Amino acid sequence: MIFVTVGAQMGFDRLIRAVDEWSEAHPDAAVFAQIGPGEYVPQHIEWTRFLEPAEFRERIESATAIVGHAGMGTIITALQHGKPVLIMPRKGELQETRNDHQIATAERFGSKAGIEVAMDESVIAEKLDTISAIGNPERVGSDASERLIKTIHTFIHAG
Repeated sequence: MIFVTVGAQMGFDRLIRAVDEWSEAHPDAAVFAQIGPGEYVPQHIEWTRFLEPAEFRERIESATAIVGHAGMGTIITALQHGKPVLIMPRKGELQETRNDHQIATAERFGSKAGIEVAMDESVIAEKLDTISAIGNPERVGSDASERLIKTIHTFIHAG
């Protein structure tokens, strides 16, 4: 099952519409989406606006791949569960977010194993066609690394 998530704060109609259109052409593909408060209502995928944390976790754990906005929560969750993830950044110019920080995030993480990037909706179908070839990323823990803790400690105590 492909699990699509856009977070709970805002919808992401461009992404949901693109996945829904792909799903129409691939009726045997199991897709479930958490669409948030967007305006677009999917016609070809199973969906809900919001998920309780326990159900969200279950959907992540049972997914073969995750598709979402280029938010750090989505990326980190996929990495913690060792799930391949396809991300598409929200764009500030389209008023999908305050600025283009997700574009920078997508550019930064796009070269990492297990993470695929679609910079816009025009390539979502192509990326979904090959989502099984992304491969699983190396799992990351939920705790900060020793290196990060030392760097922060040094920064704080250096004045």
